[in-house]
Amino acid sequence: MTKIKTKYNRRSFLKVSAAAGGGMLIGFSWLTGCTSDKKIEQLAIPNEWFDINGYIKIGDTGMVTIYSPNPEIGQNIKTSMPMIVADELDVDWKHVVVEQAPLNTGFYQNQFAGGSLSIKLSWNALRMAGATGRRMLLEAAAKEWQVNVTDLSVSKGVIKEKNGERTISYGDLASKAVGIEIPEEVELKEISDFKLIGTSIKNVDGKKIATGAPLFGLDFKREGMKLAMIQHPPAFGMKLKDFNEAEIKSLPGVEDAFIIDITIEEPAWCDEKGFLQLIAIVGNSTWQLIKAKKAIKANWDVVSDLENSETHINSLDKALLSGNANKNSRVDGNPEAAFKKAVKVIERSYSAPFMAHNTMEPMNFFANVTNTSAELIGPTQTPEALEKSVSKLLNLDIEHVTVNMTRIGGGFGRRLYVHFGVEAAAISKKIGAPVKLIYTREDDITQGTYRPAYKSTYKAGLDENNNLIAFTAKGAGLPEGAIFPNRFPAGTVDNYSAEQINVKTNITTGAWRAPKSHFTAGAEQSFLDEVAELAGKDPIDFRLELFNRAINNPVGEKNDYEPERYAGVLKLVKEKSNWGETKPGVYRGVAAYFCHSSYVAEVVDVVLENGKPKIKNVWCAVDCGIVVNPDGAKHQVQGSVIDGIGHAMYSQLTFDKGVPNEKNFDTYQLMRHSQAPENIEVFFVENEIAPTGLGEPGLPPAVAAMANALYRATGKRFYKQPFISNIVSKKVIG
Repeated sequence: MTKIKTKYNRRSFLKVSAAAGGGMLIGFSWLTGCTSDKKIEQLAIPNEWFDINGYIKIGDTGMVTIYSPNPEIGQNIKTSMPMIVADELDVDWKHVVVEQAPLNTGFYQNQFAGGSLSIKLSWNALRMAGATGRRMLLEAAAKEWQVNVTDLSVSKGVIKEKNGERTISYGDLASKAVGIEIPEEVELKEISDFKLIGTSIKNVDGKKIATGAPLFGLDFKREGMKLAMIQHPPAFGMKLKDFNEAEIKSLPGVEDAFIIDITIEEPAWCDEKGFLQLIAIVGNSTWQLIKAKKAIKANWDVVSDLENSETHINSLDKALLSGNANKNSRVDGNPEAAFKKAVKVIERSYSAPFMAHNTMEPMNFFANVTNTSAELIGPTQTPEALEKSVSKLLNLDIEHVTVNMTRIGGGFGRRLYVHFGVEAAAISKKIGAPVKLIYTREDDITQGTYRPAYKSTYKAGLDENNNLIAFTAKGAGLPEGAIFPNRFPAGTVDNYSAEQINVKTNITTGAWRAPKSHFTAGAEQSFLDEVAELAGKDPIDFRLELFNRAINNPVGEKNDYEPERYAGVLKLVKEKSNWGETKPGVYRGVAAYFCHSSYVAEVVDVVLENGKPKIKNVWCAVDCGIVVNPDGAKHQVQGSVIDGIGHAMYSQLTFDKGVPNEKNFDTYQLMRHSQAPENIEVFFVENEIAPTGLGEPGLPPAVAAMANALYRATGKRFYKQPFISNIVSKKVIG
């Protein structure tokens, strides 16, 4: 067995246990989280609970509560994280209930949802927590029976003498295990001994989601709570001066209206940078507040440029010509000289607009601020960051700020940023009462924190034998270019360069699912298809040739991918999709990409129906290390494919004098059900590598696989997103 050092002392465990012992603080009933009502009846509800450690609480009946520490945004970690603990604890899953853990920086590490890091960063900590609990219970049994721990075995929460008949359940031992000292070192299970990890467990909140039980921030209510809405400037580059305050206060259902300022000294990356002064309206009815918002007459000062989409395009073009790359660049060999020797040279540019996140659950947060404390409850991907920002804004000691997490109706990076929680705190302080802030869809789409706009240019040179001898990539972005200098095809070609260029804008941007990778993959993998065609080679074979070079004779030492694993997913998707077979009227595209420490290759089949593309099938091959919950993992990949293709096909934000032209779903187009793939098959590479990212890696290759399939269907390449703008009836304009 693998041995691991326990990282926390007994005091740390007790501190968290005291904070979490009463269950979730926001008043929801989580007791039936993992089991049906019938199963709950089979195991009596405990009279007493005993805290084993910060993740585990065991009842006197043997029922086990496992705390899930990270925010749940639909990536299923509220199920998969407790599965890891339960497996190492060796408890029967039907006797497990799950609770959302509160924010506790003294015990839980990396308590956020972002970067596809939840399982990757917590893998050892979760296993350690379960293994520590198992060890403590074994020691309690050994002490009870006056035997050695090595004389005991455990299965599904029951400890047994190896050479005897005595058995004892975790429930019978829980009170005695509490007094056992935390061991300095515990043994982890062999991967081959996993019982839960690698099996498909249903979403612990599935029934509650389906029946509309209160789980999400928007569901939360508190007696005496007021509702609030905000109005920010209509354009980026504007600042609020004043508004018709008296008139708004006189409207039906409006209890107060005022200006809030959420300026924070030395703001963190997650704090608002654009709209810092806002109008807040408080009342008891969302409908009355929405009507009041429409009656606002505000005066706005212009404080910076009012940008247009046309100037954005010009800025990106100018930046690519300037060659003013930032430090995130790389050069191998002499690309310029190699291009002069090349027999064939190809150069293409790719672009994508700003995009919004469009989470299904509207932005919202609850705050209750008093003179001495601040309590915040709601859907945040970064509870610790919110805690710090509220502490700074209100000048409160951080120990007096609490943040508790609800289930999140979609994040995609949008809820990494904390301004909506900070705004709720500022409003609560002003009115001296608890309040829930709710955004309208227009508030959200026009507020900012967008996916940046990008443009990149790729160039490749082939020799007389159609071998790749030169490759360059240059990317500009508002505000940051989408180039990863040390990713593929770095390491596969002697003469290579990659340059990233940053361009200033006052439009606020932020992480959008698979940041930068979603655009880079679409551009890079579309370009590689054209290079393969120029070389007269099959797209998959061409890529595999490059990976063979990286495996056998790599260029440089900073290549941040494993070519064997990269090539492995391409080979797997080639096999599963029966690549190479042809069907009349079916057009195929392929792409592969590495990001968030995982490898994904995808094949898309497209047909044309009445001149419009219809996606029939998608095959996905994924290497993300050990898969904790196969069904949940499959659903993440399927969602990524739909998200990637949908946004690349249809979505964009444009600007006129700083004002977003698209404000709601009547003008900001998302993929419809009828446009989604009819079938998505997902295949995981089986290995014993510790889990890596999964929530995001499936999205980037979907963009290019779709673009490459569209090329084969239409005969035209797609260089500009959204792709639908290049499709008119049966014609394609390029």
